[in-house]
Amino acid sequence: MLNYVWISLLMIGIFTAVGRDINDEVTNTYRNGVPVTAQFETTKQRTSVRPAYDGEIIFPSAAFDQFYNISSTQSQQTEIRQTAILTTLSSGKQKLEIPITDATPSFWKEMAKAAGGKDKLEAEIISFDQGKKEIIFTMERVSFVKIKAVTKAAIEFSDTAVTISLSLIGVMALWLGIMKVGEAAGLLEILTKLMTPITRRLFPDVPSNHPAVAAMIMNIAANMFGLNNAATPMGLKAMEELNKINPKAGTATNAMCTFLVINTSGLTLIPATVIAIRAGLGSADPGIIIGTSIFGAACATTAGLISVKILQRLPRYKKELLVEDKDAEVKNG
Repeated sequence: MLNYVWISLLMIGIFTAVGRDINDEVTNTYRNGVPVTAQFETTKQRTSVRPAYDGEIIFPSAAFDQFYNISSTQSQQTEIRQTAILTTLSSGKQKLEIPITDATPSFWKEMAKAAGGKDKLEAEIISFDQGKKEIIFTMERVSFVKIKAVTKAAIEFSDTAVTISLSLIGVMALWLGIMKVGEAAGLLEILTKLMTPITRRLFPDVPSNHPAVAAMIMNIAANMFGLNNAATPMGLKAMEELNKINPKAGTATNAMCTFLVINTSGLTLIPATVIAIRAGLGSADPGIIIGTSIFGAACATTAGLISVKILQRLPRYKKELLVEDKDAEVKNG
């Protein structure tokens, strides 16, 4: 089921990004191919084979916002001044290079990021009147911004997922090894006997010496040490064993519901997996979450157990079970 949820979220993200990109293309959000006029003040001429000038592009703030159809920057400045380099190419055409700095308008920063994460924007000069200090140019084409962002994020987080997974190998191997040694040394049997008074109260329908009890204890122990992945196989084994003593296979029993509550509430003593993730991501104090994790998980487990025990006693659920049993008896003749 979880796989369907993830693929649905992924498809929603992709379709939303494509829809936004189509809207940007239709409305020409980034003003592709539309010339814009600004002032260009030359500060100095560069000594190079081709003529090149350092200078500043000057936009009235209101004109910039109107051209790109964006809300007012609410800045105290009445004009935008952006450093730029004007270069004459061998073909005779002129181009502008606009380096991205802290003073660059946020909309141009977004365009530069969308154009490949570059630290500059480029523009083609249509005309340049040096006497009037007036320049007309068109910015480089920017398109499919949202789908590029989604693709980039997917690649980056895939890399992050692999990094985190590799950092967990050591912790998982350590605790799985400890659990295997403990099982071989007979600690599982000892732990089962110690936990018998508790399991007898939590799971009164399950015999104390049943294999399901051992599997549930191993699952709970793994979860208490924060080894969620290691706990999964034992949890599946416990449910399989509980289903064997289920009078109606495939229907959740009281014991199954109780075990599921304990499993999903995340009862923990040492959140080893989370600590390993925090350490792998460079946390200064990875173990600082131990206290809050124990308290939060204890509250969740307590609330879950109280709820499941109350619901088990409600006549409604008992009546439904009795009706189903009666129907089964009638069908069986």
